[in-house]
Amino acid sequence: MVNFYSHLHSRIGGWSPEGLSTPTNVQRTRCQDPCLEAPPTGLLPLAQNEIAVAPDFHKRILFSDEANFWLNGYVNKQNCRIWSEANPQVYVEAPLHPEKLTVWCALWAGGIIGSYFFKTHEGHNVTVNGDRYRAMITNFFIPELNNHDVQELWFQQDGAICHTARATIDLLKDTFGDRLISRFGPVNWPPRSCDLTPLDYFLWGYVKSLVYADKPQTLDHLEDNIRRVIADIRP
Repeated sequence: MVNFYSHLHSRIGGWSPEGLSTPTNVQRTRCQDPCLEAPPTGLLPLAQNEIAVAPDFHKRILFSDEANFWLNGYVNKQNCRIWSEANPQVYVEAPLHPEKLTVWCALWAGGIIGSYFFKTHEGHNVTVNGDRYRAMITNFFIPELNNHDVQELWFQQDGAICHTARATIDLLKDTFGDRLISRFGPVNWPPRSCDLTPLDYFLWGYVKSLVYADKPQTLDHLEDNIRRVIADIRP
């Protein structure tokens, strides 16, 4: 947690234009969807202004996201290499339709809100869509905020389509006002900024490194492991 806040403060609070004067060649690239390539507007100046007034601003941001956990585990190809003079042709067999859980958390300096597992009323595991995400915000996340001073907190989410339906943005604005960092929100979250969110560069990788240790054979077992590991994390 300490590394995250030092990193985030240095990335936002310590930014300066110095060093940008080095000449570079202009590279040609294919035109992309402007919605996906939109520049990070709003977050940097806002963060600099807030940190100037309250140096602990970054500790009041609720970073949120969901992740998939497959029952058959996962293989990090970057960490799974075999050194050999000849290609040993080693393969890892994966099921055609592996079972999985989708879990959501919000992480901040005060701890973790969650874990929340996306399921039907009958308890069947499902993927995330706009309606299910909004139901989670309404029925789980907002009630959990009753234990915190919401007026001091900001909420961040990425620009996934299931996060940014108009009704969902309106719901979050009703709760956080202008303290919403999101695509289509008062403060834009820059696309592809996973190095700024501790869920992407810390939480999910850490949890996945532990929950498969006892080789869970059922989704219920895997869910219990996820809940236990996340509950043991302290701010």
